[in-house]
Amino acid sequence: MIRLLLGGTRSGKSGQGEALLAAGPLPHRVVATGRACDFAFRERINAHKRVRDPRVAVIEAGTEAMEVLAREAAAGGTILLDSLDFWLFACHGDTVDVGAALARGFAPYADPGGPELIVVSAETGLGPVAGDAATRRFVDALGALNQAAAALAHDVRFIAAGLSLQLKGSAP
Repeated sequence: MIRLLLGGTRSGKSGQGEALLAAGPLPHRVVATGRACDFAFRERINAHKRVRDPRVAVIEAGTEAMEVLAREAAAGGTILLDSLDFWLFACHGDTVDVGAALARGFAPYADPGGPELIVVSAETGLGPVAGDAATRRFVDALGALNQAAAALAHDVRFIAAGLSLQLKGSAP
């Protein structure tokens, strides 16, 4: 089962992902893709850690996130990937075919009765067009990646102001 949670910055998508993780079958794992490059972002990561159940294993995967997902599926249970956008950012400059990697990473979760994968990703296409070419390329790439993830997901939700809007599938 694949669930995709899309939303803007501070929309509540990670919180909803954590709630779905807690309600899912054991064992619980978090595959983290963000890297703290400055103090403010380090504090955001630490805030996520403080609210997370300390018994939940956290795998800091970076660019290897899809390989980790494929490997961890064998253990069953529920995995939270936080987040697809930071994975894409981490892959910047690599020769990774992100679409093919996404398909390989998500494949073990394609069976709705199998292990559960909860994926958090930023939806960046709701604001103005970015003024610089590099940001526009990233927004375009993330939009395409989110569309590919949504096509593979059984359940897709848009999160705004902490509220969830069902885009695909049916709420449990």
